[in-house]
Amino acid sequence: MGRPVLRTALCDLLGIEYPVISAGMGPVGGGAAPSATADLAAAVSNAGGLGVIGGAGYTAEKLREEIAKVRQMTDKPFGVDLLLPSNYMGGAAMGEMPADPRELIPPETIEGMKRIVGEFGIPWLEMPRMPMATVRRPGAGMSDEQMEVVIEERVPVFASGLGNPGPWIERLHANGTKVLSLVGNVKNAKRVAAAGADVVVAQGTEAGGHTGRIATMALIPQVVDAVSPTPVVAAGGIADGRGLVAALALGAIGAWCGTAFLVSDEANQPDVQKEKILAATDEDTKVTRLYSGKTMRNITNPMIEAYEASGIKALPMGIQGVLIADLIYSCRQAGRADLLMNAAGQISGLLAETRPAGAILHNMVQGAADILARQLPATVTATPEVPA
Repeated sequence: MGRPVLRTALCDLLGIEYPVISAGMGPVGGGAAPSATADLAAAVSNAGGLGVIGGAGYTAEKLREEIAKVRQMTDKPFGVDLLLPSNYMGGAAMGEMPADPRELIPPETIEGMKRIVGEFGIPWLEMPRMPMATVRRPGAGMSDEQMEVVIEERVPVFASGLGNPGPWIERLHANGTKVLSLVGNVKNAKRVAAAGADVVVAQGTEAGGHTGRIATMALIPQVVDAVSPTPVVAAGGIADGRGLVAALALGAIGAWCGTAFLVSDEANQPDVQKEKILAATDEDTKVTRLYSGKTMRNITNPMIEAYEASGIKALPMGIQGVLIADLIYSCRQAGRADLLMNAAGQISGLLAETRPAGAILHNMVQGAADILARQLPATVTATPEVPA
C-alpha cells in the first residue's frame, strides 16, 4: 500500500512531505528536560512532517548538542522552538541579578505557597541551584544565548513559542532559516507578520501548555484574513485527520500539533504523565498561571485547584519559575508526582493509546486524505455559483 498524498504550500515552504508540525514542547511534565527532544523531532521529520525540538528547557550548550543529535538521526528539515517572553523577569533584568533569585519573590507569595503545600502534608524544600548569571538588559537571559546557537547552527526552521522573533529575523533569514511565530490573537499575529515571520502559527485556547483565550475555530479565519498574504498554520485541538482537514478549511496551510505527540513513544514524558493524558476527558484540563506565570493549560490536579482557590497572584514569567522550582522539588521529594505540571490540551479526551510518532502522523495524514478524497465528495454536494 502506497503512502497517502497530502500537500499544501507549507510542504513547499519548509521542504517537507506532509503539512504537519510537531510542537516544540518544553518540560511539560514537570521534568527538567523538554518533552520534544531530538528523538521526537527526528521521528516526526523522518515520517514526513516537521519535527521541532523544544529548546526552552536547555542551556545553550545542551541545545547545541541536541541539534547535533537530531542531525545524526535525520537528514530531513527540523526546527527549534524557544520562548522569547518580553517580561521574563518582570523588569528585574534591568541590572545585576541577586545571587539568589529567590530574593525577587515577595515574602507573602512564598508564605502563601508554603501554606498550600503544607495542606498536602508536604514539607517546603528549596531546590539546590547555582546562582543566576548576570543579566544586563530587560528581557535578556538564556534565550539570547540559545538564539545565538540557533543562528550559528543554521537551523532550518525556528519557532518562537512566545514573544516576537523580530530582533533576530534578519540574521535568521540570512542563514535561510524559516521563521514561525506562535500567537493567540489577531493583534499579535499582525505584529509578528509585520516583523517578517514566514508563517504565523495561530493557536486556539484548546491547546495544551502556554495558550490564549480565543478558540481555534474563531481564531484561525480571523488571523488568516488579518495577515494575508503571510501563511497561517493552525494549532489547538488538532490530533487526527478531521482536525487537520478542519484547519485547512479555515484557511490554514497546515497544523501544529502538541498533545497528540505528547503520548508518542518518543516523547520525553514520564509514563505516569502520558497515562493521565490518555485517561483524561474533554473537561479534565484547566488554564492556570501556577507553573510559569503565564496562562498554561494542564491536566488539572489538586495543587492547581488549591492555587486557583487561594487568590495568590502569579509573578512574571521567570520569577514564577524560580518559585515553582522549589514547589516541584518539594513535591518530588515527597513522592507526589500527581501534583506536578502535566501540560496537555482539551483534545486529550480523544487520545486512547501510546504509539510511535510516525504512526500518529501517518494516521492523521491518512485520515485527512481520506476525508478530502472520499468522504466529503460522497456526502456533500456543492457547486459554487458561476457568473451567467
